Amino acid sequence: MGKHEHHTPATAASGIEEAIQMLEGRWKLVILFHLFGGKLLRFSELERAIPAISQKMLIQQLRQLEQDGIVARIVHAQVPPKVEYHLTEWGQSLCPALDELLTWAEKRPTPKRARRPTSA
Repeated sequence: MGKHEHHTPATAASGIEEAIQMLEGRWKLVILFHLFGGKLLRFSELERAIPAISQKMLIQQLRQLEQDGIVARIVHAQVPPKVEYHLTEWGQSLCPALDELLTWAEKRPTPKRARRPTSA
C-alpha cells in the first residue's frame, strides 16, 4: 500500500470512508471548489456563486465543513454583520487529492456493453 503500510485493508477502507463522509452532501464539493486557491468569500458571494442552493442549505453545509475543520469562518464585528469563509490549511491541502480524483474519473474507460448470448 505504499506510504500507508501501517494500515490494514480494513483500516485503510475505514479511513477513506470517513474522509468521504466529510465531503458528502450535494453542495460541499461545489463550495470547496469555489474556495480553493486561498479565496476568502463572503456568505453573499457564495450564495451568488451557487444560485441553485438555498440559504438554509448553504448555512448547513458550511457549518458541517467548519465542524470538520475544512472551512474557517470569520465574523467581523460590524452592522450588518460581515461573515467570510475560507479553507483552513488542511482544507486547502485537499485540492491536489480532488484534482487527482477528477483526473482519475476522466480516464474512466467506456463501459462495455453486456454481451448477449447468440442464438445458434
